[in-house]
Amino acid sequence: MGKKGIIAMAVLATTLWTANAQNIDYYKPGEGEGIAYFLPKTAIEINLIATKVKYTPGDFCQYANRYLRINNVTSEPSTDWEIKKIEVRTIGVPDSTKAYIIKLSDKNVMSDIEVTENNIIRAINTSATQSVKKDYILEKSEKPENGKRYLTEEILTAGSTAKMAELTAKEIYNIRESKNLILRGQADNMPKDGESLKLIMDNLNKQEKALTEMFTGTRVTEDKLFTAIILPEKEVTNAIILRFSKKLGVLATDNLAGEPIYICVESQQPIKTTTVIEEDSKKKKKGPKGVLYNIPGKANVSIKFKGRSIFEDNNMLFAQFGTTELLVEDLFKKKVNTRVIFDAVTGGIQKIDKD
Repeated sequence: MGKKGIIAMAVLATTLWTANAQNIDYYKPGEGEGIAYFLPKTAIEINLIATKVKYTPGDFCQYANRYLRINNVTSEPSTDWEIKKIEVRTIGVPDSTKAYIIKLSDKNVMSDIEVTENNIIRAINTSATQSVKKDYILEKSEKPENGKRYLTEEILTAGSTAKMAELTAKEIYNIRESKNLILRGQADNMPKDGESLKLIMDNLNKQEKALTEMFTGTRVTEDKLFTAIILPEKEVTNAIILRFSKKLGVLATDNLAGEPIYICVESQQPIKTTTVIEEDSKKKKKGPKGVLYNIPGKANVSIKFKGRSIFEDNNMLFAQFGTTELLVEDLFKKKVNTRVIFDAVTGGIQKIDKD
């Protein structure tokens, strides 16, 4: 994978903790003994692939129209960028306002607590399937063939660039005529089999392309990946996530040389970050009677560039746009083997079952 721009994120690993039994309380760094974990907030990761196109004029560019009837060939080198693809996904980050500690006791049993590398809860009494971050395939064109290696002695000893261009054009036409004769079966030395025919045609095409590029110039393309991350604490209207310039490529938000790429995040329901259960528990300064989890809310996410939508999803789930609820402690008594898998991106329950 090519070089990343802006921000790079690591793949989240998981850690497994084992305890005999638990009492859950609010976690404060440096206080209490037990297993600390977080519920997540949901961030947006924007992955943009841009293609760099480098144009190098050919030695005979000024003669392209005269000898090959090819118009609009420029003699000026240039580097341009194009937006090739944009993909958007959600990722989980620890919510510092939803930090808890599982203290050891003898009443309830949560034998296995699985958390991510940054301590977001993943599973209780079972193991969650690991998500693998997508590895983007970045394309890069092959190095152009040097047309000079196919110039004949007559071309190389010509007295002027104009004469060299004229003779090179004639060589291109000769190659085309040879290809036509072979395809019609009229060549003096026809290939004996299909494999030989393919080998000869490939070689002739290679020569023709290399010599033609001495007039038209070459274009070398290379993909590059840029990543931006935004954590919407509330609804977002036309926030700039990146900038893009046809000449400079993808730029930071404060670089005015590029045009802005905007993101909008619109919640589909009223934003509520704390439930009555959690508020009452904090007032009493006691931990929740069970395991807190998120019920995520939906939001519309759209990304625009130059007034045109380049991404839109009306069903993205966000922890901070939903509510926090409680799995009661009775589910984790010794005689009940309750297994829960959480979504480490939203904090919602993916699966729950018991014996």
